[in-house]
Amino acid sequence: MLITPESFAAKILAFYQTHGRKDLPWQKNPTAYRVWVSEVMLQQTQVKTVIPYYQKFMRSFPTIKALANAPLDDVLHHWQGLGYYSRARNLHQCAQKVMTEFNGRFPKTLAQMESLPGIGRSTAGAILSLAMNRPTPILDGNVKRVLARVFMVDGWYGQSAVNKHLWDLTSRYTPQENTANFNQAMMDLGASFCSRSKPQCEQCPLAIDCLAYIHGKTAEYPHKKPKKTIPTKQAKMYLQINPRQQVLLVKRPPTGIWGGLWTLPQFSQPSSIDSVKPQSDDTMCENLIDEIKHTFTHFHLHAQVYTAPKVPTGQSANGWTIEETSQQKWHNINELKRLALPTPIKKFLFRYFQINE
Repeated sequence: MLITPESFAAKILAFYQTHGRKDLPWQKNPTAYRVWVSEVMLQQTQVKTVIPYYQKFMRSFPTIKALANAPLDDVLHHWQGLGYYSRARNLHQCAQKVMTEFNGRFPKTLAQMESLPGIGRSTAGAILSLAMNRPTPILDGNVKRVLARVFMVDGWYGQSAVNKHLWDLTSRYTPQENTANFNQAMMDLGASFCSRSKPQCEQCPLAIDCLAYIHGKTAEYPHKKPKKTIPTKQAKMYLQINPRQQVLLVKRPPTGIWGGLWTLPQFSQPSSIDSVKPQSDDTMCENLIDEIKHTFTHFHLHAQVYTAPKVPTGQSANGWTIEETSQQKWHNINELKRLALPTPIKKFLFRYFQINE
């Protein structure tokens, strides 16, 4: 027999009193802005990693107005190391939209909250419940894992039918009262006793009600994403340094991989940086100096980095034309710490120029 919603909520709230996290930075003065920033950072990222980023972010952008008025480059710079940079771009866009369309205050309805850039149903529920204590369910990765085990939900939750089933469960079992504590406890339970690899089922408050535990199948749930071969993409990048010891960097398009970040030029660049026009690979390259390997969600990147001939800014040599634009600039080496750079590019440049973190 399935546990009742009342019994489920009572056990989860009792767990919160004993084991719930109550001293996280965003739990102190939990405004909608503070909760929102934390929730976006926590997507795909663990709490212990997020905390120092969050604290630095809040020092630089203490209010939603400060974030909305900040240059995107500054926001991306603060995001370095967290990955999934579309989150930072959406954060910036969302702040601007809240300022212009909602008079600087987050809306208080689920539909309006979901209309904001980068805010999905679960993030909206987290803001409404944790900051405003509204009875709104959430469904982050930790909550999915708890529900998938307790109710033995078959299938990978990236599939729409499975995701809908989990939303039905969380909507049914989320109480109308003490929702903030309940939602926080569900996240904490999934991050602790009901962790992915080493669950401590004997200490879990739901152990006697958990179908996966009862049937000895905890390790099988939640079902994993079907394996898919990840392709490897090859790229050739070049390190161009002028006589003033400035390095040439290009800004990626605003969307897509490393969107809005500064990176090394590469062969066959998109049209936005076509003003760098080598005659051929041979005329560009002097020698191979390093290799950069990085794994994204959908592919592995294997980039070879070559040195290129030194040429004065704005002049041609060996078939090159180097012109500064908003998307392509020379940067002093001592400025690199202030730029928003993809982590693997940053590591390469800092290593090459012997810059301390």
